Amino acid sequence: MAAQPTEHALIAKHRPTLDQALEAIRTRAYWSPHPEHPKAYGQDGSLDAAAGKAAFDAVRGTRLDLGQPGTDDWVGGEVSPYGIELGVTYPHADLDTLLPAMKAGQRAWRDAGPETRAAVCLEIIQRISDRTHEFAHAVMHTSGQAFMMAFQAGGPHAQDRGLEAVAYAYAEQIRTPGTAQWSKPQGKRDPLELTKRFTAVPRGIALVIGCNTFPTWNGYPGLFASLATGNAVLVKPHPRAVLPLALTVRVARDVLAQAGFDANLVALAAERPGEGIAKTLATRPEIRIIDYTGSTSFGDWLEANARQAQVYTEKAGVNTVIVESTDAYKRMLSNLAFSLSLYSGQMCTTPQNLLIPRDGIRTDEGPKTFDEVVADLARAIDGLLGDDARANGLLGAIVNPDVKARLEAAAGLGEVALASREITNPDFPNAVVRTPVIVKLDGAKPDAEAAYMSECFGPVSFAVAVDSPADAVELLRRTIHEKGAMTVGAYTTDPRVEEAVQEVCLEEAAQLSFNLTGGVYVNQTAAFSDFHGSGGNPAANAALCDGAFVANRFRMVEVRREAGGH
Repeated sequence: MAAQPTEHALIAKHRPTLDQALEAIRTRAYWSPHPEHPKAYGQDGSLDAAAGKAAFDAVRGTRLDLGQPGTDDWVGGEVSPYGIELGVTYPHADLDTLLPAMKAGQRAWRDAGPETRAAVCLEIIQRISDRTHEFAHAVMHTSGQAFMMAFQAGGPHAQDRGLEAVAYAYAEQIRTPGTAQWSKPQGKRDPLELTKRFTAVPRGIALVIGCNTFPTWNGYPGLFASLATGNAVLVKPHPRAVLPLALTVRVARDVLAQAGFDANLVALAAERPGEGIAKTLATRPEIRIIDYTGSTSFGDWLEANARQAQVYTEKAGVNTVIVESTDAYKRMLSNLAFSLSLYSGQMCTTPQNLLIPRDGIRTDEGPKTFDEVVADLARAIDGLLGDDARANGLLGAIVNPDVKARLEAAAGLGEVALASREITNPDFPNAVVRTPVIVKLDGAKPDAEAAYMSECFGPVSFAVAVDSPADAVELLRRTIHEKGAMTVGAYTTDPRVEEAVQEVCLEEAAQLSFNLTGGVYVNQTAAFSDFHGSGGNPAANAALCDGAFVANRFRMVEVRREAGGH
C-alpha cells in the first residue's frame, strides 16, 4: 500500500505551483498548469481517454457511497440532455447529523494554517485533473455541453478557477503575519511590550449551491475559496447535475482523510425530486457562507433571507454588444457567430442584445445597412453550423425544456432574421440540438423593450435597431444599471465611441471587450488574468476571482500576551 501524503510532503509537492499561481494573479499573464488537450493525459497516473470513459461508464447505475454520517436515504434520477439515464444514486443527508459532524473537523483544519490548507487544496485539484477525462463525460452528460467543451471548461478551466481561488485565499490570509513583537517606548520608563499572535479564523460551514450548466467551473471557485480559508464546505448540486460535484466531493474527502484531516470537512447534500433543500440549508444557523449561481429570483431571495451568511451570487444579466463600425467586417461576423453559437448560447456570458444603428455602420467593405449587417451575421452562423457534425461539436444539447420553450417562443417576438433549425446527433438521437435564432427589434418601440430588456437564456439573440451610436451607449448604460451584465462587447473605429462605451462600463462596473475578431471571444474568460463578473452591477455581487471574493470568508483573531508571559 502506498504511503499517504503528509502535510509536509504536500507542501513540498505543491509549493512551486502555488508560487506560480501567486505570480500569475500578480502579473495577470497567461498561465495554466492544466493541459487543455485530451492527448496530454494518460501519463503520471492520469487517465487517458479510454480509461476516463471506462471510469464514467463504471459509475453509471451505481450507488455513490461517500461514507458521510447521517445518510437516511439514497436519491438520484439524472437524465443526460443527450438522452441517457445516468442511474447514479447519492446519499441524502439528515442535516442534524451531518452538519455537526462537518463542524467537528474545523478546529484542526483551522490550526493547520494557510500553507497547509493551500497544499491540501492543490492536491485535491491535482487528483481531479488526473481524472479530467472522467469528469468531462460527467459534465457533458449533466450539462449538455459538447464533449470538447465539457473537457476544457469542465476540466482544466474549472481547475484553473479553483486554483486561482486558493491563490487569492492564501495571499489574503498571509497579508497579516502570524506573530508580532510589539514594543511601545515610554520615555525613561521601560517600554510596553506585547507578543501578539494572529489567526485566520473561518466563518463556519460554507454552502455551495451548484448550477446545471457549469457545475465545476462555477462551483470550484467558492468551494476552494472557502476550504482554503478554513471552512468546512457542504456542496448542494443542481438536481440535474449532481455527478460532477459528487465526484469532486469524493476526491476531496479522500485527500483530506489521507492528509490526516476529517473527511467530513467536505460533504454532499443531494436532494429528492422536488425537495428544494436549498432554502432550508441557506437559512440554517450553521451555514455562514453561501456561493450561488443561477436565477436572479433565487439569488435575490438568498441575499434577502440568508442573513446569517456571507452570500456570493452570480445571477442573470443582459449581455450587450454594440456594433458601430469595424475595419474587419468578415472577421467580426465570424467572431460574433461563434460567440452566439457556442454551447447553444447557454452561458451567462453569451451576448444577447446586438445594438446596431438603424442607418447602418462603416466597414472596411464600405457602408452596411442595419438589414445587411443582420443578414450577413445570419449567413455567418449558417456557414459555421452548416455541417451537422461541426454543429453538434459547437452547440452541444439544450440543457432543459425551459431553454427549448424560450427558443421556440422567441420567433413570435419580432421579425426573424435567422430561424432556428433542428439538428440530429447520430451518437445521441434523443438529444435536443437547435441552432440559434436572431430576432430583429426596433429599439424605439416600447413593445420591443420587454423582450430585449429581459434575459432570454439560451440560443436567442436580438438585433436591436437604435437611432445613433449615442443612443446605443445610453441603452447600454440603462441595461447594465437595471439588469446587469456579465460581459459587454463593442465594435468601433471611432475613438469617441470607444471612450463613451468604456466610460459606461467603468461607471456601471461591467467587463468590456473591444473589437474581438480573432480566436478570443466575448463569452470566454481566462483564470488568473480575466475577471468573471465584477460584483458591481445586478448580474453578480462578486467577481471570480479577486481579493473581495475570499477575504470575508475568514476573520483575523488576535491573542495578546505581555512579553515574557505565558
